[in-house]
Amino acid sequence: MYNMAFSSEQTVVQHKPLKEEIFDVLHRQIIAGKYAPGDWLRQDDIASQMGVSMTPVREALDLLVAAGLAERVPYRGVMVLELSKQEIVEAYGLRLVLEEMAARDAARYITQEQISVLYETLDQMKDHVTLNEMSHARQLSREFHSSIVEASGNSLLSKLYGIVSNSFPDWMLYEAMFRHPELLEKSLVNEQKEHRAIVDALSKRDADKAAQKSVEHVLNLGKDLEKLLGIPGGLLRDKERMVSLSNSK
Repeated sequence: MYNMAFSSEQTVVQHKPLKEEIFDVLHRQIIAGKYAPGDWLRQDDIASQMGVSMTPVREALDLLVAAGLAERVPYRGVMVLELSKQEIVEAYGLRLVLEEMAARDAARYITQEQISVLYETLDQMKDHVTLNEMSHARQLSREFHSSIVEASGNSLLSKLYGIVSNSFPDWMLYEAMFRHPELLEKSLVNEQKEHRAIVDALSKRDADKAAQKSVEHVLNLGKDLEKLLGIPGGLLRDKERMVSLSNSK
């Protein structure tokens, strides 16, 4: 086994492929603020510090790019994703639209097995509420929302949602919790309540309620964008009004 002595916080999970172990370590460190938006993730430096070869590091960086935490710049390497305020606002507006659409369709087509998986994910979330577990909390949250989109049965919606979720800075919100740990417990408790309300509505096949709870959840994320990341509230409210007007037509 490679000597992955990159962080004292790390516990090697024996059954995972090495690339996923490296991904988990880098994921935690990005959320913890060790790497800031725009920082380069140097493949050779990471390999040296972790005591591994270049190949699994390259594969782990590909996973980071796929997860929306990093971007690959041609001929230069991989850097932690850096989004403009306008890009964040656009992603926020699209999530308002796509989350509502997915919830409505999922209420019609979701299977009992898929509902059970969502409730299991909620149970797992309750076990990941500390700062050191923020990366796991984020992964579970992304799985939760992606599962609802998948349950909609709309393959094109799933593709669009994948693109949008990679541009939505939820990992930056989690990183902000490291700077404001006093907000952590309340934030995660509220998130879990909102998630459960969505699943409860889906389990009752109540499309209107599922859509309502999904929109309320994203609106609360908008408040976090403003409070924690400094995204101008005026831009967020403008986007919310545009989405609301579009849905009312």
